Amino acid sequence: MTDVWAHRGASAYAPENTLEAFRLAAEQGADGIELDVHLSADGELVVIHDETVDRTSDGSGAVSAMSLESLRGLDFSNGKEGYAEVRIPTLAEVFELVRPTRMVVNVELKTNLNFQPGIEPKLAELVAASGMGERVLVSSFNHLTLKTLQQIAPGLPVALLFDEIMYLPWEYARDFGAVAIHPAYSYLQVNGAVELAHAAGVRINPWTIDDPAHLRWALGLGVDAVITNTPDVALRLRSELVGETS
Repeated sequence: MTDVWAHRGASAYAPENTLEAFRLAAEQGADGIELDVHLSADGELVVIHDETVDRTSDGSGAVSAMSLESLRGLDFSNGKEGYAEVRIPTLAEVFELVRPTRMVVNVELKTNLNFQPGIEPKLAELVAASGMGERVLVSSFNHLTLKTLQQIAPGLPVALLFDEIMYLPWEYARDFGAVAIHPAYSYLQVNGAVELAHAAGVRINPWTIDDPAHLRWALGLGVDAVITNTPDVALRLRSELVGETS
């Protein structure tokens, strides 16, 4: 059965990449969460998508130029109704929130614009210390980052993110040592993509799918996980699809 992973948490309803969004995803029954990680100026692994805080908070500036204390002083409620004074979480805090649940955590390292030297060993150290290794999958558009991580922590699974139309990405992933590919959902138009990935021993987890028709399409194709801002909708559609085929 296809898993449902909440993209930046249940971010259609709660401020993205916050404990509130991840908690809501768990309450809705998501099988996993996807989140984004940067390094703060003082070397903390913080959960935020953009290189700056401008879009998602009431502040401005580069994440890499701000200490955790400075970041904590900002409100990340981002205009979501019913939320106020929402703080940026550290990855360690997310792990603690997720620990009692059954959710997996897809950690995307945001090194495609700024390489953020040192982020890979910090992540490997945190995953090892948290005991969450069996529930963490690391992805990135920067495949050099993933190769570095493999060298530091060979047992930590990685997934290759891409948004272009790649030729035979499952073969590339297999040779790379990645367990999965994470294509933009439009890649599912490639004939036999799911079957070919599975034949190569590679999982396929497309992003970001919110339109119910697109969700039904992806679920029907048998992808391994759908990454969505609306996990409640995806879970309902999955249940309907299971009912139709049982």
